[in-house]
Amino acid sequence: MEKNSSWPPMSRLLLLLLVVTASEAAGESRTRPGFLYTGYTGRCTPQYWSSRRESWPRMVPERSTVSNVFGSRAYERFRYDLTLLEATERNDDRENAFARLVKESSAALLNSYARKGYPYSAWEVKTLVIQALVSKEAAAVQAQRFYEANEACN
Repeated sequence: MEKNSSWPPMSRLLLLLLVVTASEAAGESRTRPGFLYTGYTGRCTPQYWSSRRESWPRMVPERSTVSNVFGSRAYERFRYDLTLLEATERNDDRENAFARLVKESSAALLNSYARKGYPYSAWEVKTLVIQALVSKEAAAVQAQRFYEANEACN
């Protein structure tokens, strides 16, 4: 052991291990994506409703199916037993316009019942969903409109 060193041997070893680990982690972070923190989401988003932080409106319990709520066109497009809760939990909505539509419209419907001043009434949400199910383009446009309303809502 050196007399000039102010660090005990074990501390030097731990320091070296820390430096090596940190430098390897920094090198890997450039090549591999890590966890993406999305932060707080508003009280009207699908993520909020899927978190169950608040009771769902009595008009649409969590177990309500998309086909029962949105009608026969939704029955033809989605699983017959897909619930509104499952629709708000979806994570396959980036490239799939219909998945995004069902996710955002489910939140929009909940907001129409639970949030005063929400820009759509329940019947408007249901009507707009049925109209949007005719094509991918229509679904994408309406999903974006619901997304904007859900994000702007408090």
